[in-house]
Amino acid sequence: MARPATIQGPGVFLAQFIGDAPPFDSLAGLAGWAAGLGFRGVMVPTHDARILDVEAVARDAARADEVRAALADRGLVLTELAAHRFGWLLAHHPAYAVAAERMAPREVGDRVAWAGARLRLVARACRALGVSRCAVFSGALLWPYVHPWPLRDPGLIAEGFAELARRWRPIVEAFDAAGVDLCVEPHPGCDVHDGVTFERFRAALGNHPRVKLLYDPSHMVIQGMDHLGFIDAYAALIAAFHVKDAEFRRSARSGAFGGFQDWIDRPGRYRSPGDGAIDFRAVFSRLSQHGYGGWATLEWECCLKRAEDGAREGAAFIARHIIAVTRHEFDAALQGRGLAPGEIARALGLQP
Repeated sequence: MARPATIQGPGVFLAQFIGDAPPFDSLAGLAGWAAGLGFRGVMVPTHDARILDVEAVARDAARADEVRAALADRGLVLTELAAHRFGWLLAHHPAYAVAAERMAPREVGDRVAWAGARLRLVARACRALGVSRCAVFSGALLWPYVHPWPLRDPGLIAEGFAELARRWRPIVEAFDAAGVDLCVEPHPGCDVHDGVTFERFRAALGNHPRVKLLYDPSHMVIQGMDHLGFIDAYAALIAAFHVKDAEFRRSARSGAFGGFQDWIDRPGRYRSPGDGAIDFRAVFSRLSQHGYGGWATLEWECCLKRAEDGAREGAAFIARHIIAVTRHEFDAALQGRGLAPGEIARALGLQP
């Protein structure tokens, strides 16, 4: 069993805070804003060149140095890169063609090939920046078949995971060559959306050691899963952690699928940390107990609270929940030097 570890943080995922006005329109601006709120690390998205020009960083060591310096000057650590959009584009069902058009430049013809090329650039950018983890989505070839009606053939599902593996295998190899773990985030709307689908995805890739997990308990709450038991089941594979709250309000009119309603009206909805149903004391305790020493990163996606307020409160929330793991057992003084065989027998009442 892994030794307990102290989680690092607070970190923040910058994707949800990007905007068109300063300080939210540049990495330097976002870094200054995040540092001012008390964050110590940032997860940086790779889909917006204003924030991170992946191609430039991958090809020019000087640009990578500039990125690191911009963060270090503000007391921040680059915790992970995130390439969720590229992962989704790598393997999306044709039903999502219109949505996919919004995630790639208009001039792109083959979006799957383009996404694969971008992911390989991200791997090189990670190596240039000294980052050892990258967050991704698996893609969504099979999601239209998630509920078994019309009846689905098991062969369709098997072939779907086989195709996922064919598309991801060269990407995994590129990240392996760069010394970077791919942290797959189980997410509704993606083929990897729970533990079972992650296991199947990873098995299709030969259980490659670079294929890890990004743990986000909010996605488990809205699916009715045991988000604490998930930690026990997959602790050895959890390499990244999003701090995002959620709640599921049982309803007579709507259920887990949400009835096509806006987020605020769905029974399952995302909230800012502390405003939902997740017991984060237990989450942080369980992760620390199992030896997770990575970053606790705020992901703000709340249907009620302002982003700025969620970020400010989130930094303090994470800092308050981090457990500085003890180096000594509380009864260490009573353990002494150990008992000799004769003393053991006496302690058990077997000898006078």
